[in-house]
Amino acid sequence: MKTILFAGILLLIGLVACQTKPGISPEFYHKFQKEGDAITSQVQGVLLSNVAGAIQKGGTEHAVEFCNVKATSLVDSLSQAFSCNISRVSDKNRNPENALNKTEAELWKLFAKNTQADTLLEINNKITYYKRINTAMPACLKCHGDPANDINGATLEKIQTLYPQDLATGYKLNDFRGLWKVVFTD
Repeated sequence: MKTILFAGILLLIGLVACQTKPGISPEFYHKFQKEGDAITSQVQGVLLSNVAGAIQKGGTEHAVEFCNVKATSLVDSLSQAFSCNISRVSDKNRNPENALNKTEAELWKLFAKNTQADTLLEINNKITYYKRINTAMPACLKCHGDPANDINGATLEKIQTLYPQDLATGYKLNDFRGLWKVVFTD
């Protein structure tokens, strides 16, 4: 059943995004899916560890500042280490650079309709891996939850100052929040 779902998603994306080449072999798919999963798990672990350290050091306000100043450069350095381009995308992004493109907007709809964990696409002759991000821990809600109930006033003020166009609040525990995106360059 899962294989049929993956194949259906790949076919739909192939129809939606003209630059996507259908027909990725199962062996090829499995190899890059496994590698993408390993990379995103490591990157998420590093990012969460650093955010937790920032919270311990100065609370959630400091964590918001850390993310604003350091998260992108941290992910960029991990991209270099893994020889790929790693990013996060969302329909409710905090950083405008993490907005969905046209192909990702179609892919987003598929992830939002079910609990799809990940998928692999070939776009513009590059293998691109996407993996679901949920608000999996109560700590996530301290910056991404309901502004009236979950986010303290100082943190909300810091978010509004550093991210005046912020869309990344209003989530509940385990909500679908974003996608990890890994573009394999080699």
